[in-house]
Amino acid sequence: MNQETLNKMRQLRLLGMYDAFKTSLESSSRETLTQDQFISFLINSEWDDRKNRNIDRALKVASFRYKASVEQIDYEIERGLDKNQIHRLAGLEFVKEHKDLFIIGSTGTGKSFLSTALGYQACQKGYRVLYASTSKLMGQLKLAKAKGTILAELKRIERQDLLILDDFGLQPFDAQARTSLLDIIEDRHQKRSTIITSQIPVAEWYEIIGEKTIADAILDRIVHHALRVELFGESLRKKITKKNFKKKLYF
Repeated sequence: MNQETLNKMRQLRLLGMYDAFKTSLESSSRETLTQDQFISFLINSEWDDRKNRNIDRALKVASFRYKASVEQIDYEIERGLDKNQIHRLAGLEFVKEHKDLFIIGSTGTGKSFLSTALGYQACQKGYRVLYASTSKLMGQLKLAKAKGTILAELKRIERQDLLILDDFGLQPFDAQARTSLLDIIEDRHQKRSTIITSQIPVAEWYEIIGEKTIADAILDRIVHHALRVELFGESLRKKITKKNFKKKLYF
């Protein structure tokens, strides 16, 4: 009978419950639980398994370049990072309120890491997230337009609760990229949240985007009410390299 129950659990895709029930049969833990406790144990196991699988799926879809977490953020290095502000951002109220976030700073100050950490946090809380290098995303949309799938791609981006546009402004926008960016911002304005990281100060984005009418339309929708994190200082990569070099000399 137990094997039949296990087979039915697997056929019903109750994989968390299946593992929990199978483990209980192989140990004496089941004997110490009341009937209500055992049922609760099975349900909670299924709940946790589905939640973890959903998180794994969300992280895969998000396409992060690397793994990062809020707990790994280093506040000891002087770069203008406010721990209280980051903790507030990690609470993801800005995502619930459909606000945008700009993370500005010179190269190597940890912009991508910080945005990725917030993205991981959002995935773990059940939000749909998409991470993208801005220039690569514009290239993908250009290719999608040539294939006739641009509308489907824009719709996919619109559905994301949090969009992370990394390295914004490293390459100037051509006419098609400007149009795609405007479509993305227009679709998400006050309905979804966007994190933008950039080495370029916000005051210079107008020139980066180019074409007055479109630049006005884009910046008017994102600049005035966005939250900001502004970083400064020497590249963390250089600091880590120097630190490791000194360790080698010491040892």
